[in-house]
Amino acid sequence: MDPSLPDPASSLSVDSVADSLKSQSLREQGNDRINKENKNKKVKLSLEDLNWDHSFVRELPGDPQSDSIPRQVFHACYTKVLPSAEVENPELVAWSDSVAGLLDLDSHEFERPDFPLKFSGASPLAGAVPYAQCYGGHQFGTWAGQLGDGRAITLGEILNSKSERWELQLKGAGKTPYSRFADGLAVLRSSIREFLCSEAMHFLGIPTTRALCLVTTGKLVTRDMFYDGNPKEEPGAIVCRVAQSFLRFGSFQIHASKGEEDLGIVCSLADYAIRHHFPHIENISKSETLSFSTGDNGQSVVDLTSNKYAAWIVEIAERTSSLVARWQGVGFTHGVLNTDNISILGLTIDYGPFGFLDAFDPSYTPNTTDLPGRRYCFANQPDICSWNITQFASTLMAAHLISDKEASYAVERYGTKFMDEYQAIITQKLGLQKYNKQLVNKLLNNLAVDKVDYTNFFRSLSNIKADPGIPEGELLVPLKAVLLDIGKERKEAWASWVQSYIQELVASGISDEERKASMDLVNPKYVLRNYLCQSAIDAAEIGDFGEVRRLLKVMERPYDEQPGMEKYARLPPAWAYRPGVCMLSCSS
Repeated sequence: MDPSLPDPASSLSVDSVADSLKSQSLREQGNDRINKENKNKKVKLSLEDLNWDHSFVRELPGDPQSDSIPRQVFHACYTKVLPSAEVENPELVAWSDSVAGLLDLDSHEFERPDFPLKFSGASPLAGAVPYAQCYGGHQFGTWAGQLGDGRAITLGEILNSKSERWELQLKGAGKTPYSRFADGLAVLRSSIREFLCSEAMHFLGIPTTRALCLVTTGKLVTRDMFYDGNPKEEPGAIVCRVAQSFLRFGSFQIHASKGEEDLGIVCSLADYAIRHHFPHIENISKSETLSFSTGDNGQSVVDLTSNKYAAWIVEIAERTSSLVARWQGVGFTHGVLNTDNISILGLTIDYGPFGFLDAFDPSYTPNTTDLPGRRYCFANQPDICSWNITQFASTLMAAHLISDKEASYAVERYGTKFMDEYQAIITQKLGLQKYNKQLVNKLLNNLAVDKVDYTNFFRSLSNIKADPGIPEGELLVPLKAVLLDIGKERKEAWASWVQSYIQELVASGISDEERKASMDLVNPKYVLRNYLCQSAIDAAEIGDFGEVRRLLKVMERPYDEQPGMEKYARLPPAWAYRPGVCMLSCSS
């Protein structure tokens, strides 16, 4: 992302408007909701008592057929289809008490003997109306046509005691019309990764889909992990994913791609999304007029109050930019940023060959399919998501919902918001009061040259004291555990950077103790490194689920020291760099 983006002068106005609209929406809901929340604060429900709703199938056009035969689906947002994965003595591998709380689900329900049957799809959940969503997408920059939920089946939406809507989805539950040539199943290996990373990202403070539970199917699934003609059988599994919505850019693109006759579906889907997930935008006309100049000459004007769809895409662009800035801040690489993997809610979605940076390398991609061009490498993520916003804007333009000026403003807003958010994040990580471009650029260059562990470096950085009198030979002592195997010349480069950094710390006037406390709140000690996942997978594949559960508990407190758990913050061992651990393919 080019740092010389447009001046974010208007960003405060847009942010303040979004905040005021949300506040207005909350006020209009009145005390009734507050009273309801207080009344139901400690609600704990059984599976049978969950409050199901099915707005998606109720309000949007569906497929008249309900079979799971792979085929092209026309004029529909979904196909009703039942879970069909073969199951034999399923077992509960792991679960999230935190997600259960979102659903008002009593955690004791995980102890039910029939729980694995219900969340493997073998036994129906009372109140569920299962379906698979239809969507398309650009994959690696090329339009791929119809994709859809090829192995994910949504059970429906749960309305909790706070009137929040949560969608439940079983991934790996069997074939759907969107499975193409695949079997609709998932293996334990990929399911553990998705379950753990969904929760790990949440506790890092990064918007994400969640995971309620993970069960084995008791059946084997054939997979060719490296697409090299050597398939093998692996344990099958199903993860229950949870999100307020699984709508993605591709959910809209597929209908726009089918011509004029389906453009009305784009509009209906946009109205649905705004009504249920962006309700404050419905009230935007009640606010003061908001006009913004766009472009280099400022001649074009966009009025966000005159078109709710323009306000909507601007908010989606902002949410997406904020999400990507957080990825960059924590060193997370998604690996498959196709438009069908980009949430309209600004959530991290679809965990495949993801990876957290170990040795800092801007060109790092965890996806073997991405190796030739590294389109989705760590450094490219901001620009790729800007490209994705452009494709989404083109879809809304095709449906005559926004103008080209409004589309351009959304993309412009994405870039401005990203730079604002990223600079704020990196400034916090450094414990500084204001952004220092030269200091940051030099740091990132040093990290890349010496392949320094990204997570451990920033965690160690808080140990540096704001003392300009530290002897030159002792400047790097607080970083000795992370600056490994560097020669004299590189030590000098690092010492020079640390001296500049100390000058900034002194200028900030904050005590070492206060700064360390604030830095440790934004620089995690623990992230879900791929080798940690693999250790848990290796144990689980021979029937020991203990490591999956221990790893979850560690990742639920990533910013805490957690004495006794230090091994989970160690650098990857040599075996971690073998294929299938540090890098994976798109699907499994």
